[in-house]
Amino acid sequence: MSVTIKDVAKRANVAPSTVSRVISDSDKISEKTKQKVRKVMEEMNYHLNHNARVLVQKSTQTIGIVMKHSANRSLHNPFFPEVLRGMSSYCHKQNYSLLLTTGNSEEAIYQEVVNMVQGKRVDGVIVLYSKKEDKVVPFLQDCNIPFVVIGKPQGERSRIMFVDNDNTSAAKEAAMYLIQRGHKRISFIGDEPEYQVVQDRLAGYYEAMKEHNLVIREEYVQNLSQNVEETRNVIEKMMNIPEPPTAIISSADVNAILIMSALRELDYNVPKDISIISFNNTIISQLSNPSMTSVDIQTFQLGFEAAKCVIESIQDTNMFTKSVIIPTVIEERDSTGYNKKED
Repeated sequence: MSVTIKDVAKRANVAPSTVSRVISDSDKISEKTKQKVRKVMEEMNYHLNHNARVLVQKSTQTIGIVMKHSANRSLHNPFFPEVLRGMSSYCHKQNYSLLLTTGNSEEAIYQEVVNMVQGKRVDGVIVLYSKKEDKVVPFLQDCNIPFVVIGKPQGERSRIMFVDNDNTSAAKEAAMYLIQRGHKRISFIGDEPEYQVVQDRLAGYYEAMKEHNLVIREEYVQNLSQNVEETRNVIEKMMNIPEPPTAIISSADVNAILIMSALRELDYNVPKDISIISFNNTIISQLSNPSMTSVDIQTFQLGFEAAKCVIESIQDTNMFTKSVIIPTVIEERDSTGYNKKED
């Protein structure tokens, strides 16, 4: 016969309501009482019946996670496992689970979101991207379900809760870092231009270049799709123009690795011939050869704060819509150097 809350309360010599409050980690219960009740729960091998709790509280204790691509594709990028680790850390403290979309197309992902919300499979949603003409966020707004976006939202931002970096300032700082090291011919290579994060980083690059009256050649601004052959072709073409860049800003570590590999194949030395600074400061930036100077966007913290925002919104329906900006810092490594060439 399974152990009940009443059994635990009797053994701990407290009221059943006290046991319930300990389970929900209520601030109204002292830490001493919590420890005593939890010890009894462990001794009696008590396990919370989550299905019963869902029926009583009308809560799933689950947060839906909307990927911008299929899980298989997204998880190849070290950014996503790290942001999920941050979410999981906070959700675990609050006894929430995560439910990831797995669709292989934008429409399939959208339909999964519709199913999880209308099927009442989640209490709230975290959207891991921001882009124009996206159907997910307007749908979530219409449903009036708690949700948060990682990234700067499109449209009526005051009505949308989000967690982000100041990507424009971060990219401007990255460009300034190169300019201060004597680089004047600087390239910006993005990954997926339809996403707001890439647009913001490109804007920061433009700001820094214009402030210093530096020429922005059309060939210096490119976008890549994490394809080895495409990367080699783009880099080879760019390095063969009359005035090739002496430094590159990559909007993501994954692309930066491909860029570095292409430069090596073309007999360019990093950082002797050309410097590279990237974004996200994932594990691959530390393991690359040479190690990659990268803008640390604090990916874990982005995920942690997103989970915190959405769960707080679930628990307090009157909470004001808010935004959280996570600071960034440049982690200097071996892929950037001083430009000693004449420009």
